[in-house]
Order: sequence, then C-alpha cells, then structure tokens
Amino acid sequence: MILTTTEEVPGYAAGEVLGVVSGNTVRAKNVGRDITAGLKSLVGGELEEYTSMLADARTEAYNRMANAAHDLGADAVVNIRFATSQTMGGAAELLAYGTAVKLVPKK
Repeated sequence: MILTTTEEVPGYAAGEVLGVVSGNTVRAKNVGRDITAGLKSLVGGELEEYTSMLADARTEAYNRMANAAHDLGADAVVNIRFATSQTMGGAAELLAYGTAVKLVPKK
C-alpha cells in the first residue's frame, strides 16, 4: 500500500475514493519518565523520554490508519496528516488521518 502526504500518487489517478481513514492512540506520562524529564528540564536540553514516547505513539497511530485503509481494500492513503491534542493532564492523543483510495494507472 502506498502511504503519502501528497494529494496524488505520481503515475496514478484516484479511481475511487473510499473515504477518510484514521488511527489514533492516547499516551500518558509515567512517574519514571516524569522524574527523569523533571531533572533534565532543570539543566535544559531534549526530553528524550517524551520524544521516544511520542515517536512510538505516532508510529502506532500511523499503523492503525494504514490497517483501516487495508480493511477497506485501499491501494493508497493520500494527503496523510498528523494531529495531536491534550486529552487530560499528562495525556496526549496522536491522530493520523488521510484519504483511502483505489488507484488506476494514468495513460
């Protein structure tokens, strides 16, 4: 399956739009990460524990979106976007979404 942030896939046209697909996950901080991040914030620099947690969450949301498109029989997901929001104190939702399409080769 082709997954892209562009509106089109070079060499193909969208033969059928199957609809919007999405995948999300909500992740919360934990005590171990909070202590490490708190100490790191005193001296400055990247909070690697949170960077890693958010990268994992982004991958999970992306994979769930791709699986939703696969379940629809899509050849591609175009115009993929990511969004994040705080759902409650210490927790964030990551959302991946795009348009699932069937592709036909351009002539």
